[in-house]
Amino acid sequence: MGDLGSSAIQLVSSLFVFILGAIICLALRRVFCCPSSRALLIYCWHSLFSIVTYLYITNFGGDAIAYFRYSFSTDLQFSFGTGGIRFITSFLTQGLNLSFLGCFLVFQIFGAIGLIAFDAALREVTWHKTRSLRLLATVIVFLPSVSFWSSALGKDALSFFSMGLALWAALSLKSRWFLLAVSMLVMLIVRPHMAGLLGIGLAGSFVFQKGIPLPQRVVFGSCALAAAVALVPIGLSYAGVGGEADASDVMEYIEGRQGHNLKGGGAVDISSMSPPVQMFTYLFRPTLIEARNLFSLAAALDNTILLFLFVAGGWALVKKPLPPHLLAHNRMFLWIYSFCAWLILAMTTANLGIALRQKWMFTPMLIFLLISVIGRSRYPAESDAPPIEGSNR
Repeated sequence: MGDLGSSAIQLVSSLFVFILGAIICLALRRVFCCPSSRALLIYCWHSLFSIVTYLYITNFGGDAIAYFRYSFSTDLQFSFGTGGIRFITSFLTQGLNLSFLGCFLVFQIFGAIGLIAFDAALREVTWHKTRSLRLLATVIVFLPSVSFWSSALGKDALSFFSMGLALWAALSLKSRWFLLAVSMLVMLIVRPHMAGLLGIGLAGSFVFQKGIPLPQRVVFGSCALAAAVALVPIGLSYAGVGGEADASDVMEYIEGRQGHNLKGGGAVDISSMSPPVQMFTYLFRPTLIEARNLFSLAAALDNTILLFLFVAGGWALVKKPLPPHLLAHNRMFLWIYSFCAWLILAMTTANLGIALRQKWMFTPMLIFLLISVIGRSRYPAESDAPPIEGSNR
């Protein structure tokens, strides 16, 4: 039970899963206004990292092995978080007889869809920008760290899928509300506390964003707030704080989390840091001067790009107001969710290795927000620009 190897039949089924994933991504390309060739390229790129991650975890270990072996248990019950991943995996192993590799390829389909959605959002917000900025957006989509963990069996693939759908839905909430609902449901299954933050971000966006009539603010804001109120206790219980926790219990939990995972090369003692330093450490370290091996060097290069976007985007926000056509996007939802997720995760994560995985639950939204304000339009007005293939422009 739980052998990581694959029989001949399981290898064939893994190939079938790979082909099925390609068909699904091509079928969904119209949802994300993505050309067939680009959707297929992103899927194949993401699948390649699924194989790499599979080989890495098989040789060096990881949570995915525990998920796979535990999935063969006969008394599994569904629960949020780890229990949800085990339950889903049991359907793949006991129901479909998939191997460890086959399970990886199933989960990476979700990660690939999230990556296509992320790419679609960046293309949408840079279609009128210079070629160099559009190239930078493409480079970000194909960063190894984006695809490494989201292509593995585990929570990261589904949470990245959820993030991608939420980002794409935020560009037009009125017509894509269903995608946001799916996003929140999936995030609730794997990381309930992040689903609560999505609800808080949605509630805040209706309250604070300009251009929404007061009656709509009250109705939709109340619905979103009710969803957030329902999700937050679930998230607190999942995190181990307790659904009835008060402010002092939450602070005690945060202080306790700051001392966890202080083992290994990626451990950083954040208990004595101020919140801004914790946030910088979480998002931008390791830096290039801290790189000690090939893996940390790759992470440092990614963090350098993120730091550049943060500095350039922050300067652009201070220097000039947002163009009117960019204000149509529901940015308040993205800002609230990104900032809250960044702050909370930075205050409770003391291991940079964990941060490298978990920060992609909000970093794509932050990247979208920052890259959208960098640079100038190639066209004097949005209507002068040619449309993107498959878009409504």
